[in-house]
Amino acid sequence: MSRRILLLILACITSPFLCLAQEKPAFSAADIKSDLAYCYETIAKAHYNLYAYTSKRKFDKTYAALKQSITQDSVGLLETTRIFQKLTAIANTGHCEVDFPAGSYIAYAQQGGTVFPLELALEDGVAYVRKNFSSNAALKPGTQIISIDQIPVGKILARIHPYLSAERVYFKNTKLELYSFPRLYWSLLGAKPSFTVQLKDARGEMISHEITAIPVMEYETRRGGEILSSERAFKYLNDVGYLNPGPFGSALPDGEARFKRFIDSVFTDLQAQKTSTLLIDLRNNPGGHNAYSDYLIAYFADKPFRWHSAFQLKSSAVLKEQSRPQNTAEVTDDYTKAILSHADGEVYAYSFPLQQPAPAPKRFTGKVLVLINRQSYSMAAVSAALIQDYGFGKIVGEETGDVPTMYGSQFSFVLPRTKLVVKVPKGYFVRPNGSTKLAGVQPDYPVRDHLLDEEDEVLTYVLDKLLVPASAGK
Repeated sequence: MSRRILLLILACITSPFLCLAQEKPAFSAADIKSDLAYCYETIAKAHYNLYAYTSKRKFDKTYAALKQSITQDSVGLLETTRIFQKLTAIANTGHCEVDFPAGSYIAYAQQGGTVFPLELALEDGVAYVRKNFSSNAALKPGTQIISIDQIPVGKILARIHPYLSAERVYFKNTKLELYSFPRLYWSLLGAKPSFTVQLKDARGEMISHEITAIPVMEYETRRGGEILSSERAFKYLNDVGYLNPGPFGSALPDGEARFKRFIDSVFTDLQAQKTSTLLIDLRNNPGGHNAYSDYLIAYFADKPFRWHSAFQLKSSAVLKEQSRPQNTAEVTDDYTKAILSHADGEVYAYSFPLQQPAPAPKRFTGKVLVLINRQSYSMAAVSAALIQDYGFGKIVGEETGDVPTMYGSQFSFVLPRTKLVVKVPKGYFVRPNGSTKLAGVQPDYPVRDHLLDEEDEVLTYVLDKLLVPASAGK
């Protein structure tokens, strides 16, 4: 596998700025300490509420310990990244983070590096084999893993969690699945040629197996792509419309226009076919921008809507620097004007305009069911909450890891010396129903979406249990 292909594989789980951190293979202690101070000072000023879930005292203590841990004069990129991951993750807000060290991982892969050969899924805090890339056929998908090298899986997860930015343990485990256990195990616990895994078999007995690490290149080739999907699809399942809108965003200059043309064609076809039921699949969706999701929802909304009930932002010097045009063009949009016009550190309310339903002749008036799982992120989770709160449709699946009331509206800045990219939430928004509870979107019809096999439990439940009259006999 070439470096280019490996970069493409990692693109959907890492920052688009991942190459910025590859300028130097190692950094001096002075550079790291300088950036550490800059990072803490900047996120304290730019984060909407850095101490919402973690006290300043604990933050200060973590910062001091990290600074003291820098004892060598030359520190590699991987270890440097871990330092900043831990500083940002202590906030326990999902949008305050430093990404997976993709540059280090790519270099390790090109040097013939190896990783743990089992992809894991985490359900209720229990680890199961999701995919087995070892030569040991006994480790079938769904097998419970008890320990690795005599260390209980729970303790291994507890060592990884401090480097993952998330509001809850449930979300940390969701992100761990997203980045993949083999990658995170390597990045935080190092490489090993082999492993002793203890598993619980079908009879409940404990059995140990020796398994050999596999090359990164082999792992990335065989794993079959990332959990998050870039798929955009529309089809009919008998007489039921099935729509996967794909991510609510695009890197293409005309990405939004393409998305809207696709959605237009979907609802034109639904109307022509006189379809009475539509399934919208937001599982494994990375989220994106409300301009996309609002356009979709307007087609079946029966009243004006907004993706939040309250939205506030915090202005800061680093945010203004990011927001100012790079040329002499005048700022014309109200959102940017508001950021630039408020004083550094000032918190202010901002409200996006109500979105109007599509004109009646174009509007879909049938039943809408939205499929979600723990891997429905950001605007995908927010959109599901919006649809639920306004009564535009019913939600089926499992609770999202991400939360629809959150510290979000993320932006990035680059550390001056190490060039690592730090992401920080500049805003706070509340889901449409006004709930400030720290919880994911709860489905109206709960269905566990196991990630251990190829069976689609959620879609099967919808077609076999909820829509039997609509889909049978066709």
